[in-house]
Amino acid sequence: MLSQSESRYGTLSITLHWAMFVLMAAVYACIELREFFPRGSDPREALKTWHFMLGLTVFVLVWIRIAIYFFRTRPPISPAPPAWQQRLATIMHVLLLLLMVGMPIGGWLILSAEGHAIPFWGLELPPLVAENESLAHTVEEIHETVGKIGYFLIGLHALAALVHHYMLRDDTLRRMLPRRRGA
Repeated sequence: MLSQSESRYGTLSITLHWAMFVLMAAVYACIELREFFPRGSDPREALKTWHFMLGLTVFVLVWIRIAIYFFRTRPPISPAPPAWQQRLATIMHVLLLLLMVGMPIGGWLILSAEGHAIPFWGLELPPLVAENESLAHTVEEIHETVGKIGYFLIGLHALAALVHHYMLRDDTLRRMLPRRRGA
């Protein structure tokens, strides 16, 4: 599970990568789909609760990904891309990690400052700050703006993987794909 080859990421890294993708898609879907329901309705409140819980799940899992990043070597891309592409990829990965750490903290701050409970899979997490309507409003604006930037970052990350796979024809994407049965 932890092992990886010279040319592929290990099962844990691959599983976490794709689980984070699914979780991020679900986090975004929940907050977007809530708009189809009237304020205060049960479906809208349920989607918001799922948004919070899934976002905090991303927060927990991203720390495992960060630990793996620092404690495991990454298989090199073959053929090796130019240094400028590697620098851009590093910047992109750092931005995505900051998104996955910062957004859940921002959501937790918003709920705390609004005086709401912070739900997390049957637990109620402690507030990070005292009730403060002004802080809640400010952090919410930042959270929404960064969320929109997140769409761009995630899309650019996916586009870069496809460009590497189909145009540059290197193994950037293949290193992170699950193994095919029998392969």
